[in-house]
Amino acid sequence: MNLKNAKTRMLSLDLKGCLYLNHFSHQQAVAQFFKMISRLGDGLFWYVMLFTVWLLQGFAYSLHILYVVLGGSIGTTLYKLLKKKTVRPRPYQVHQVIRLGERPLDHFSFPSGHTLHAVMATTVLGYIQPLLLILMLPFTLLVALSRMILGLHYPSDVAVGAIIGASVGSSIIVCAPWFGLML
Repeated sequence: MNLKNAKTRMLSLDLKGCLYLNHFSHQQAVAQFFKMISRLGDGLFWYVMLFTVWLLQGFAYSLHILYVVLGGSIGTTLYKLLKKKTVRPRPYQVHQVIRLGERPLDHFSFPSGHTLHAVMATTVLGYIQPLLLILMLPFTLLVALSRMILGLHYPSDVAVGAIIGASVGSSIIVCAPWFGLML
């Protein structure tokens, strides 16, 4: 199979996955649930998790929380650069059969910033306070699903966002001792 055929096949699979997941948004209760998840993923859920770590670990962990903020800043920079370079339209903009379930925070699709930040925060905060993974792992998965169900992202957008988020979070954990802080 040549490169052009492989790319066409990947784009076709991406669209099929998006169409399949977006179909769930046709049920009002499902659409409302994932709209709520997506809005919580805008930041509120993560602020509550940061505050919970601070409460559970104490004031001494304030510097650790700055690492999550640093990770968020790095993630935001990376996904904004990628969005400017790739300028991939969102699924609902290209395919009329895809129902938009929530207004996007920005114009382009690739990669998913919500998924990137959810995975990054779960990686770092879960390392600091593993007990919170009981809440964060399912929520992170729901955030990723919400972006596709609501017609905002293709599966590849979400997958790349997750990979970047895991990479940034893991890098912060690995590099923290070099800055004199053990996570």
